[in-house]
Amino acid sequence: MLGVADYGAFVAAIVLFLMIPGPGNLALITSTGQGGVRAGMAACAGVIAADQVLMWLAVAGMAALLAAHPAAFAALQWLGAAYLAWLGLRMLLARPGAAPVLKMQPHHYFRQGALITLLNPKAIVFYMAFFPLFVDPATHQGLPTFALMAATVAALTLLYSLAVVLLTRLLADRLRANPRLVQMLEKTAGTFLIGFGIKLAISK
Repeated sequence: MLGVADYGAFVAAIVLFLMIPGPGNLALITSTGQGGVRAGMAACAGVIAADQVLMWLAVAGMAALLAAHPAAFAALQWLGAAYLAWLGLRMLLARPGAAPVLKMQPHHYFRQGALITLLNPKAIVFYMAFFPLFVDPATHQGLPTFALMAATVAALTLLYSLAVVLLTRLLADRLRANPRLVQMLEKTAGTFLIGFGIKLAISK
């Protein structure tokens, strides 16, 4: 299909990667829990927009540029790690009964989802390594092939995020009667964010 070898396997691989726990999933869950469906979908839009930027940077050879300049790669890596750790620390230090750390207007949720995705330089390397696995050299059509792959990733991310947001919203409604549990979940989310930041900083 437009130069994509085994399109079904490509779709299955993307779905599998979406299901792996990570900062993006945590941003969706946190945003929905504190701002509702609108906030969750705003974060989803931010993740999708940032993903598209990273994919096209990868296609343009940004991964090769980062590989040739380790200092630039390291700077982006540490910036992303610091941002995740900062979000997590704010959640851990929030006082009981205080306003949620990430309670912002919907356009701020979009920015948060986008930044969490953009500040992970390894995503560029991932796309640069992943896309060629599903490109058929015999039928590759250049830009249309990569455009189909990018559009597929965006569509699958939207569907997956919608499912996560709706499920989170359902559970959030049931948890409102238990503020202590909600607080515990927020602290857990903060711990995971710090963990993601540390993992990003020390990963090679």
